[in-house]
Amino acid sequence: MLFSSITFLYYFLPAVLVLYFLVPARGKNLVLLIFSLLFYGWGEPVYLILMVFSITQGYILGRLIQRFQKTPLAGVFLWLSAALSLGMLGFFKYWDFLAGNLNQLGLASLPLARVTLPIGISFYTFQILSYVVDVYRGKVAAQRNYLRLAVYISMFPQLIAGPIVRYSEIEPQLASRPHTWEGAACGASRFVIGLSKKVLLANTLGELTQMFRDSGEKSVLFFWLYGLACALQIYFDFSGYSDMAIGLGRIFGFRFSENFRHPFISGSVTEFWRRWHISLGSWFRDYLYIPLGGSRVSKGRWVVNILAVWLATGLWHGAQWNFVAWGLFFGLLLAAEKLFFLDKLERHPVAGHLYLLLVVVFTFVIFDSDGLGDGLARVEGLLGLGGYPLVSGEALYALASYGFILVLACLGATPLPAALARRLTKRLPRLGAAVQPLLLVALLGACTAFLVDGSFNPFLYFRF
Repeated sequence: MLFSSITFLYYFLPAVLVLYFLVPARGKNLVLLIFSLLFYGWGEPVYLILMVFSITQGYILGRLIQRFQKTPLAGVFLWLSAALSLGMLGFFKYWDFLAGNLNQLGLASLPLARVTLPIGISFYTFQILSYVVDVYRGKVAAQRNYLRLAVYISMFPQLIAGPIVRYSEIEPQLASRPHTWEGAACGASRFVIGLSKKVLLANTLGELTQMFRDSGEKSVLFFWLYGLACALQIYFDFSGYSDMAIGLGRIFGFRFSENFRHPFISGSVTEFWRRWHISLGSWFRDYLYIPLGGSRVSKGRWVVNILAVWLATGLWHGAQWNFVAWGLFFGLLLAAEKLFFLDKLERHPVAGHLYLLLVVVFTFVIFDSDGLGDGLARVEGLLGLGGYPLVSGEALYALASYGFILVLACLGATPLPAALARRLTKRLPRLGAAVQPLLLVALLGACTAFLVDGSFNPFLYFRF
């Protein structure tokens, strides 16, 4: 079930809100759990078994880790939980990739599982891992209430595509959290803004990227239009989902951390990854990069640590060679910046910003491709090396049809709209207070019209 669907907006969400706010405080977590499991099992009910097993092993082994804290058994239970979580993730997400490549190289003759990837498994696996590791480190106490841990792992607002919520961040909120009209209103506003980013911007940009894929009349201009639209589509698709998740969490009394902070205004790749998918970057920092030694090692080992983290980042996004290349390329750029030229980028912000935008376009066309070969072919097209003409009729048609939405998306990816809204509210508080709800209702109406019309409505991060 998608947040950006009529079923969710006008059936599922009203039902959960009515029941959630009707029951007393002690019943709210149970309502959230029931609806979260219903949400998760909507498309593939069989994977509810996997979800319940994951919750249960995290609960039992977390309790055992704490019970035998500071003994060798605690480490055994930690590794057992990690093996179960990563083993399930590895089988469903990576087995066919590994087996297929080994078979192709003639090193093995392994059967392919050909199973459907359980939705959101990458996200809830990381949440369980961070929970048991933090219990082992003594950072948090093991949760004694099964219901609360189950709500943390399965909570539908952030289950499918994050942000990756740490147990330590919301532990007190699982036991007790305030519910106010102001909080619900802020959450609803954030949800509608995220929905608009997804439906009105990402989906429309997706039409342009699909037009490019289907085109038999490609040109250098068309490759650049596609590259720009692709990067913006991925951003608005994912950041829009994060906004919806944060907004829904706020309605239910939870406060989730921000996941995006206008990454396209960055002046370097280093800054970009401090602003893009913040919860994933901080997870890899705390649970992989620092345990490997971080930067407190020799330069050679530090580069290896960086590349290991970014190899894992690429593979986390998907079991394809283009994701591996995408991750390693960013790892190499981050290492090169910190070793050689980050200070120069900081002294020349305009040049740094242009460099970052070029990197984003080139890397995200690889990210969006159907494989490494396809991604490299698209890079050749951007560079004008594939024998393509500079301009084609379809490219001009795409520019005329989608030029306005590209400009609007570029502006929307900056802090400018939010700054203008704050200035209006500050200077004309009564007008701002009147305009904001009307604007949100209009945006919700526009999104509904697009969805009823059956417009293009993919969700890119379902495959992760």
